[in-house]
Amino acid sequence: MYVGLKMLKNFVTVTPKTLVKDAEKLLEENRLWKLLVMEGDKLVGYVRKNDIARALPSLVTSLDRHELNYLLSKLTIDKIMRTNIEVISPDVEIEIAAKRMSDDDLAGLAVVDEAGELLGYINRNIMLDVFVEEMGMNQGGSRITFEVEDRTGVLHEVSGVIKDMGMSIISTATFYHDGMRIVVLRVDSPDPKPVEAAIAARGFRIVRAKDFESEWQH
Repeated sequence: MYVGLKMLKNFVTVTPKTLVKDAEKLLEENRLWKLLVMEGDKLVGYVRKNDIARALPSLVTSLDRHELNYLLSKLTIDKIMRTNIEVISPDVEIEIAAKRMSDDDLAGLAVVDEAGELLGYINRNIMLDVFVEEMGMNQGGSRITFEVEDRTGVLHEVSGVIKDMGMSIISTATFYHDGMRIVVLRVDSPDPKPVEAAIAARGFRIVRAKDFESEWQH
């Protein structure tokens, strides 16, 4: 999956002269962490939710209520916006974008073409949607989790078991925990027990939440 296939094409933006209090309202109404700042058709910066949160209280310390209200009515985005714009190409794999956002603690990335023209925007909400989609959550079925050795042919073997049972795999994912490789499958069956039994018969250990309870209990 590529960034260009999941990016937002219609999204909320502000201008340098947008009032900060109006930008704050847009963030809340649209459940966003970040707004791109556009001057005409040109991307000139961005402002984050915590930038606004930091800017507003800092004005309170030495001002009375009337002075504060007056200043807030005049404070515009260009006074607090950032210009070190983080961009990404639409042909980049979605997982690379997610890792970059995680590593650099970014609320989102502007998607631009080779000429630097703005094409869209990708943010944390999209990444969460992609994760839910990748795990097959919206397609129903049953979730099966099992531990495997880190060796070749595991998925081929397990998929053969499921195929022989006349079922299909909706999604697959691999996670690592304390040296364990854990595979999560979603299969198109309302009852996971027969599939779990067949997988366990091949020597794989089925794992459930209770197997990890000691790690999140005091």
